Amino acid sequence: MQNECVLDASAVLAVLLAEPGADKVTGRLEDACLCTVNAAEVGDKLSRIGERIDIEQALKELEVEIIPTDFSLALDAAALFMPTRIAGLSLGDRFCLALAKRLGRPAITSDRHWMDIADAVGVRVELIR
Repeated sequence: MQNECVLDASAVLAVLLAEPGADKVTGRLEDACLCTVNAAEVGDKLSRIGERIDIEQALKELEVEIIPTDFSLALDAAALFMPTRIAGLSLGDRFCLALAKRLGRPAITSDRHWMDIADAVGVRVELIR
């Protein structure tokens, strides 16, 4: 489908917290997915800022497909360290990119640094703000 994409935690948080860029994500939720590592990042961030959102329920309501992380994806994410280190990407960021590459879908994020490494990792990156 045309709107198929892989969401970074920042894109999901934009929707849940009604942040700028949320409108660029909501229209794509039906065909979006999120890996379990990035779902954990969403829950972690919400806890850190004191939001009392039930992350499991929130993701169910967004109807985002959650893709389980497997060993192969973990190896792919680890392999992205060198090509992404210039942009300072986290392991969670690399899981999102690895899943996007595996599925041949764009990665949706608010992190502008991803644009610096998109070509090097072979993933189309779309910014929400």
